[in-house]
Amino acid sequence: MNISNLIIYFITGGLFTTIIVALEESHQRLLSGLATLIPVFTLVAYFFIGQAKGGKAVGQHAKFVLVGTLISWVPYMLLIAYLSPKIGPNKAIFAGLAAFFVLALIYITAVNRFGFFK
Repeated sequence: MNISNLIIYFITGGLFTTIIVALEESHQRLLSGLATLIPVFTLVAYFFIGQAKGGKAVGQHAKFVLVGTLISWVPYMLLIAYLSPKIGPNKAIFAGLAAFFVLALIYITAVNRFGFFK
């Protein structure tokens, strides 16, 4: 991996994040919400993984992420939705992230231990 590729990856991801925040700040809630629902990081990553390693690598990674999303991201979002009105957004996000990382680490450990998605 060379430094110019890293710079391109960084700028591309940052550009999408900036667009989402700018849309929200300009009260374009519908567009911001739509942009947030687009899987920006996987979109960008899969484009570059596909260029570097081909379609098989993207397919394997997509399966890994799909299962990981169900195991770690869905509980993260549910916790934030449930806890935000009760304890405030910052504490809810922290609790959601804590749950996310615990579940994600368990998932990644199991994937590595049992050799899934190879």
